[in-house]
Amino acid sequence: MMFNHPPKEWGPLEWLVTAVVALALALSVITWNNSRPGPCGDGLEEIAGECIGVTDQAFDADKETEGLIKAVADENARVEQDWENPPDGKSHTPYVRIALMMPFTSDASSAMTGDMIRRALAGAHAAQLQANSASGPHYQLLFAPDGKHLDKWEPVVDRLAEMTRDTDAPLVGVTGIPSSTTETREAVTELTKRRIPTVGPVITAASMNFRYFFKTSPNNEQFVKALSHYVDRYPQEKKGLLLWDSREGDVYSKNLREIFDRHFGKTYDLKNHNSHYIGSSGEDQGVPQRFADAVARICRDKADTVFFAGRDQDLPAFINRLANEGGCTRSGKLRILKVGIGLEPTLTSADIERSLRRANATIVDASAYDPGWSKDPGGAPSGFSPFQARFDTIDNEHDLGPKALADGYAAMYYDGFALLVSAVDRTYSEISEDGKKTPANRLPSTKDVYSTLTISTISGGTCTGCLVGAGGTYGFTGPGENDQWAVCKPVPIIEFPPVSRSDEKEKLPLYRTYRGDKAKACPT
Repeated sequence: MMFNHPPKEWGPLEWLVTAVVALALALSVITWNNSRPGPCGDGLEEIAGECIGVTDQAFDADKETEGLIKAVADENARVEQDWENPPDGKSHTPYVRIALMMPFTSDASSAMTGDMIRRALAGAHAAQLQANSASGPHYQLLFAPDGKHLDKWEPVVDRLAEMTRDTDAPLVGVTGIPSSTTETREAVTELTKRRIPTVGPVITAASMNFRYFFKTSPNNEQFVKALSHYVDRYPQEKKGLLLWDSREGDVYSKNLREIFDRHFGKTYDLKNHNSHYIGSSGEDQGVPQRFADAVARICRDKADTVFFAGRDQDLPAFINRLANEGGCTRSGKLRILKVGIGLEPTLTSADIERSLRRANATIVDASAYDPGWSKDPGGAPSGFSPFQARFDTIDNEHDLGPKALADGYAAMYYDGFALLVSAVDRTYSEISEDGKKTPANRLPSTKDVYSTLTISTISGGTCTGCLVGAGGTYGFTGPGENDQWAVCKPVPIIEFPPVSRSDEKEKLPLYRTYRGDKAKACPT
């Protein structure tokens, strides 16, 4: 016989136990959700659809950049392991951190193109590998994405400042800072307030001057001085046009326009011979790259020189418009004077070369880097060969595209990282001489690195404390002196297409940045 028992009624104790278990499960889920990395990964947070922050690990970025990001992250992990748990009985190797503060994603209006990002990161990684192959402390290369338009820098700077106080693996400096804009001016102002040595590898606006901000590129004033030497050597009829980017907030273009006007305004009557356009980099301010007025003025005035105060990504559209101008009776050679880190590959493509020849024009670029150095090691700076060897290995593994060295970003980002490494190594060697402190306790601080960066002696063709970099041998002298622009930095002049001349002895001597010194003061 079967008996049907009525269900047992729960008393207060059973209900209390159930409630406690449910609450514990809920709290564990909340704790797990709060502790796990967000969609951007550890150290980064999503802000307005972008991953922002500081991390030593791989994260989502442009698909073409992911493999390179992983390679850097793997090297960072190896560096950490060599300190915490070195393999095969090796000694513990202390390490410090250097942050790469720049965008890691791109679009049509971003501060850096996808190619610029990859080549800049490859250059910094090459410097990291070079530094970690030597004795002394090793280096982590931190990713510090601050947004496509460089406008999400505040949480990044806050986190970097915190990391400078880490005594086990301190942050010793920042590099990156790819553009001279209102946003980067604000970011560097704050980094200087925090007394963090910062390097701008490709900053050229002469007004970007802050006590803790070191620039490895020549500035616009120095570039234009090199172009002045060129114009003096190869004079034409002095009929010119100043073509300038009118986009608000672009510190670089505004500064370059002012300098062009100061050096050439009177001779070329640029007050009455100029035209402007809206550049393509930055937030929408109207239809970009409208060059009809500029081309019409060049034809009307039979101009022989254009002073281009804009960014490289806008120049191909101007050249193509110039080639298709139609009805222009200008017959002489037109030279387009510009400044830049190197010669952007889009400016030397087969299509642009055809357009330049149709327009009877040539680009004259005052540059921080000469693409010819990779083909002529004998004419390259002494520090170029180690850079190229490292870069070629990275390029073979990650396919950085044709003419990967031409725009100069890889070389100058290599120098930006290497400059901080050089200061750390020099400081570490000096403060480790007594041999009494543990390695972790005698790692250099940001204060030490800043002091070391400002100690170099340049005289009589020799340089003590200078960087032997991919872009030349150069240094910085005195806290705040020369507004922390590099002294003795080579400034090659590049022509494309090259102008044939009957007498090669007329070749323009290599210009260098000075600080009131004669040419012979700089090392070759």
